[in-house]
Amino acid sequence: MIMLSNIVDIIRILLVCAAFFFGYQIGFAGEEYDPAKQLNFMIPLVIAAVAGISGLEGLLFGDKAAEAKGYEKGSKYQKQSAIALLSYTFMAFVVSAAHWGTLAELTVFGAFIFFFIFSGLLHALSAIRDRNLAWQNVNRPFITLMLIAGMVYPVVMFFTTQN
Repeated sequence: MIMLSNIVDIIRILLVCAAFFFGYQIGFAGEEYDPAKQLNFMIPLVIAAVAGISGLEGLLFGDKAAEAKGYEKGSKYQKQSAIALLSYTFMAFVVSAAHWGTLAELTVFGAFIFFFIFSGLLHALSAIRDRNLAWQNVNRPFITLMLIAGMVYPVVMFFTTQN
């Protein structure tokens, strides 16, 4: 069943890569770069790929997901964490579908990335302190850093082009 968790992890990574590829194409499609269009596309998709899939994985395959990450099974906080992840996804889609704007999307993204920054730090500590070298544990800090790096340009450009 660890293989299923690895497949889910690969799907999550591929969806984020697709969000970045198409998001950057959308942003640079016109005569002038449009960071708002890029972010409007990328934010809900990135959140759904990362938080949505992780939330479903935690609810449906919680013990297997914990095992793949080298964590203890049956944690009382596992379902609570999964529901929190799904709440980011739900709100990202509500904000996007209701056309509340890029600032609202960035607010949801800010809460989401705050969670994942600290999650990445916890995974790094687990790798160092506990010698938890499970692939899905070790890759989290690096994947989180790559996600942040890829989002910096459109976010900075969005705020610099606002009047």
